[in-house]
Amino acid sequence: MDLKTVICVLWAVCVGQTSGSQHGPNIIIMLMDDMGWGDLGIFGEPSKETPNLDQMAAQGMLFPNFYTANPLCSPSRAALLTGRLPVRNGFYTTNAHARNAYTPQEIVGGISQDEILLPEMLKKKDYVSKIIGKWHLGHRTQYLPLKHGFDEWFGAPNCHFGPYNNSVRPNIPVYNNSEMKGRYYEEFEINVKTGESNLTQIYLKEGLEFISQQAMAQQPFFLYWAPDATHTPVYASKQFLGKSQRGRYGDAVMELDDSVGQILAHLISLGIHNNTMVFFTSDNGAALMSGPHQSGSNGPFLCGKETTFEGGMREPAIAWWPGKIPAGTVSYQLGSVMDLFSTSLSLAGVLPPDDRVIDGLDLSPVLFNNLLLERPIFYYRGNQMMAVRIGQYKAHYWTWSNSWEEFKKGVNFCPGQEVPGVTTHTQEEHTLQPLIFHLGQDPGERYPISVLSKEYRDVFRQVTEVVKQHQKDLIPGMPQLNMCDLAVMNWSPAGCEKLGKCLQPPESNPYKCDWPH
Repeated sequence: MDLKTVICVLWAVCVGQTSGSQHGPNIIIMLMDDMGWGDLGIFGEPSKETPNLDQMAAQGMLFPNFYTANPLCSPSRAALLTGRLPVRNGFYTTNAHARNAYTPQEIVGGISQDEILLPEMLKKKDYVSKIIGKWHLGHRTQYLPLKHGFDEWFGAPNCHFGPYNNSVRPNIPVYNNSEMKGRYYEEFEINVKTGESNLTQIYLKEGLEFISQQAMAQQPFFLYWAPDATHTPVYASKQFLGKSQRGRYGDAVMELDDSVGQILAHLISLGIHNNTMVFFTSDNGAALMSGPHQSGSNGPFLCGKETTFEGGMREPAIAWWPGKIPAGTVSYQLGSVMDLFSTSLSLAGVLPPDDRVIDGLDLSPVLFNNLLLERPIFYYRGNQMMAVRIGQYKAHYWTWSNSWEEFKKGVNFCPGQEVPGVTTHTQEEHTLQPLIFHLGQDPGERYPISVLSKEYRDVFRQVTEVVKQHQKDLIPGMPQLNMCDLAVMNWSPAGCEKLGKCLQPPESNPYKCDWPH
């Protein structure tokens, strides 16, 4: 063996030790926006246009019973990064009962300084963390990602709504780290008429480059990849427009699927796939109220985004880690986005915070041994626990789709799925006699179990005990989504001076945000 060969072997051993034993695995969380459970071929979407995600499931673990913590974007993202229910971490409103709230650009609040986010915890093991895409936990300086543990960021603080004329409402800024590099519909184009935008390709390139940089530096990393192409107005790049049998929304899904495939292939080409855990899921159910051209499918489940029916909160979910997670497995574990916090910490060898309640479970026994952990799933809408799932049973303590006022305006969260006494347009309380469904036999929540049956009595007894304990232990956080002010919108983000993109804000006039849903 010559000297050159010896050096190469020693270098390989050194790299292997560095990547395998001195730090935990790299962690990639891919969070889609408004993508539904039924949008993946592996879950039965008839067009079969997600070959890369389907292959990811074949090579990893599929979760048919995976949930978000809230049926709306901002609270679910706050829950993922804190491991805590929105009612604990403050991402809810008390302006009205059981109302969904989020972070439009007029919101005054954001993620509390008291909350500890996943990237902050991973710093204890020298992880480098980057978010690519949508943040949505507050757009004011003190709430941005680099103030909450992330080392790098490329993306936007809000949804890509627009275009706006920058006089009454500014277009949303796109940041590179702590400074804006332009605005949506200006430097970062989205053609609402044609649906063309190159944003997903930009987010893909950012992700691939970050992975390469950390692999070369032999640095453990956390990548939070959060593209938003499937949120209305949906978009796709030119090469994908018109490709899908499902229309423009399907084009966006196909491009995201292709991006996932490229990221996984990149990990393999770099030789770090055996030391990288990748988890794919969505922030909430498909936004059925946006119509078939702008929204996806929730499969057999009832209603969609904004509701606590299954279509609003059950998400597609796949875990991938070649050599660690058994290929081609299906887990019937009741999972939650909050579990990604606890699981990531466990994989990194970091103990969770011990000064607060953490709602997320460590899913390591599930991922590696396909065990099942007993746990309830709580369905919250704003400040109200609406339902709970235990095993195959789900008990609704409150039902509400949306108000008659909004419904008559054409806002329909359950198009073609009205179930009398279930998809109610007034807030109906069922605390004394909850509506109970067997989700294995009735995933569409159409046939409540008879209150006269022994089955009902047995389940009622069980869920009552769980709910009482939950309510007894619950200490709500300070609500962060109550106040709005047009003066705090994205008028003059950091870096606007260099671009000549600063705008004049109106006078401050705080008011209580109106949350109709």
